[in-house]
Amino acid sequence: MSSSSHLIFTFILLLCLSSSSASPPNSTSEIETLRPLKEIQKLKIIRKQLQKINKPAIKTIHSSDGDMIDCVPSHNQPAFDHPLLQGQRPMDPPEMPIRYSQENESHENFQLWSLSGEFCPEGTIPIRRTTEQDMLRASSVRRFGRKIRRVRRDSSSNGHEHAVGYVSGSQYYGAKASINVWTPRVISQYEFSLSQIWVIAGSFADDLNTIEAGWQARVIHHLLIFISPELYGDTNPRFFTYWTSDAYQATGCYNLLCSGFVQTNNRIAIGAAISPVSSYKGGQFDISLLIWKDPKHGHWWLQFGSGTLVGYWPVSLFTHLREHGNMVQFGGEIVNTRPGGSHTSTQMGSGHFAGEGFGKASYFRNLQMVDWDNTLIPISNLKVLADHPNCYDIRGGVNRVWGNFFYYGGPGKNPKCP
Repeated sequence: MSSSSHLIFTFILLLCLSSSSASPPNSTSEIETLRPLKEIQKLKIIRKQLQKINKPAIKTIHSSDGDMIDCVPSHNQPAFDHPLLQGQRPMDPPEMPIRYSQENESHENFQLWSLSGEFCPEGTIPIRRTTEQDMLRASSVRRFGRKIRRVRRDSSSNGHEHAVGYVSGSQYYGAKASINVWTPRVISQYEFSLSQIWVIAGSFADDLNTIEAGWQARVIHHLLIFISPELYGDTNPRFFTYWTSDAYQATGCYNLLCSGFVQTNNRIAIGAAISPVSSYKGGQFDISLLIWKDPKHGHWWLQFGSGTLVGYWPVSLFTHLREHGNMVQFGGEIVNTRPGGSHTSTQMGSGHFAGEGFGKASYFRNLQMVDWDNTLIPISNLKVLADHPNCYDIRGGVNRVWGNFFYYGGPGKNPKCP
């Protein structure tokens, strides 16, 4: 809902309330009857959807940030509701890419819920419980957990702005990077800020296939119950996954909010808050992510940190990604709703420009790709692009320790970005 739509809605609501108070009781009985019925019907739809999303758990862990983490038997997870996956069980671990190294990688205890040392039992997976409040915050119950469709992924359409490094023009079987984690300021309930890896195939039309993983942050509106993201309800950066096989139309979703991604790990909850995070001129924290295509079965696997497999996207979910990707992107994305008619002040990355460097600007380091024979190799011919460099920019480089890397981000609105 746009700001103007919200104002119109508020005005109409106030008008209805003032009219009801000034009219005879009988004239408002129809309105008073219809409104509760509509709300009851919405709650029925929400509760039916929650029954699909929230599976019976054998244990629940309460996180310090208020999340409830359900330990669900792995064979009962949402993925296996998919018509193409029904009756299946999680696959065994795949063959790792050649030249994979665990040096300088983050540990798996990177989420708030796991800091107590309590984990889900073997044979189960941790799933962040979705609540009625989560769904009531959504602008659309039907599209809860899905991204808004964009006409072109490589442009700043619909207010989406990017600062990315990318490679294209070849066949890509995976990608790897370490991603600096921050808590950027997000000023509107209709905006977000994220940093992620995209593996892409197809055109930027209705046949777009993507696999995505990284971290994202959104914000609570200060007056309404609506939250951006409508998924979580707070401003913590959160580990997320996404997929689509039709350009964000009818397929795919965040995390485990629909059938698709198969989780195999009992120590990582997709959608849960990340801790610690980086601080300006202070400690720096990053997460290492690897996405690659299993050469034996064709599934796309996700690994976090030092050898921790999270799970996989079954190859049967996709069309173009059944074979390989034709583009890989790394970087940041924000949504700019132009509040008040000017550019948003929502931050990307740390909220500081790339030129400030280490400890101040956010970074991606050790960028690699997986080639046709399942070998991890350094990215070559990396191109960098910022849609609006006066608002958010990017600078690439290469050195012996970080390999291919770049700094990126920015504050959004400033004198050069009005």
